[in-house]
Amino acid sequence: MARVVLDHVTKRFGEVTAVDDLCLEVADREFLVLLGPSGCGKSTALRMIAGLEDLTEGRIAIGDRVVNDVEPKDRDIAMVFQSYALYPHMSVARNIEFPLRSRKVPESERGPLVEEAARALGLTELLDRKPAQLSGGQRQRVALARAIVRRPSAFLMDEPLSNLDAKLRVQTRAELIELQRRLDATVIYVTHDQVEAMTMGHRIAIMNDGVLQQVGPPQDVYERPANLFVARFIGAPPMNTITGRVAVEGDETVLATPGGRIVVPGALGAAARSAGTGEVVLGVRPEHLDLDESGPIEARVAVVESLGHERHVVCRLDDGQMVIVRQTSDEARAVEGESVRLRAQPGGVHLFDAGTGARLEADA
Repeated sequence: MARVVLDHVTKRFGEVTAVDDLCLEVADREFLVLLGPSGCGKSTALRMIAGLEDLTEGRIAIGDRVVNDVEPKDRDIAMVFQSYALYPHMSVARNIEFPLRSRKVPESERGPLVEEAARALGLTELLDRKPAQLSGGQRQRVALARAIVRRPSAFLMDEPLSNLDAKLRVQTRAELIELQRRLDATVIYVTHDQVEAMTMGHRIAIMNDGVLQQVGPPQDVYERPANLFVARFIGAPPMNTITGRVAVEGDETVLATPGGRIVVPGALGAAARSAGTGEVVLGVRPEHLDLDESGPIEARVAVVESLGHERHVVCRLDDGQMVIVRQTSDEARAVEGESVRLRAQPGGVHLFDAGTGARLEADA
């Protein structure tokens, strides 16, 4: 396996910059997820690594070799596509074998390699079937077997689970994690699905508008988002964000918000006062926001969504802004239409500059 380095990589299509000065290093044997909304540049970045798109600027290295001018077939990578890209007239065995034949691997060696890949993905009983005779999950496993059969330096996967139903996505997600561990493989995986990113990646790299926003272990990104985009994109339901004007009252730093006055806890007060515009955005995840009759934020319950093991209490502030409280199923149920008061747990409060969106850090 090998590390993959993108060094100041830019891709322009005419006047449109799809990827802007991307610097990213994927460690040997790492499972890295490129995450972001549609059109953010993540698939373009993957296609540049694969050699399917030329770079406008920058450098890409796989292992110790710069591959800017290396043909896709010579980059020693395997790509798994959303559409599976199987040959319909070939059997499962022939589809898996195809990259070996293309590379002129001797026939005597091809059979054992195909059998090994088929065993790894539970396809041994399906080797004589055609793709049309397979389920979506089985076709995806054939595409994976075809990728692993020649043991490339890195695997590139572009939304490989998006065509599967919800139950099959969960199953295949687990199978991919197990496969990566078994192969000890370098994997770069593109998705817009944050559940896939949070559960599969050693690290996630979040992109928006062609720009890398944050890279880190999933839990770190969730708990310490670098900016408002990441805060709002990661999490389901997303982080609640409320804009407030900073004021100092005695020894306290207070935010005046549409829901009421909120005291900024501890050292975050100094960070709030440092905001140049006088306005900051308070962020709090739904699990860190409580219904509390003495809380400082006034709201009205709009909808209560029951998910069995938990509830989402959707509230509206005076200006119509929506905030969500996540409750366990054994907590007292809120009533739609009633007025409530909310309180943010001190350890769950985040602050962002209202102008730049950057995270404001408390002094150590």
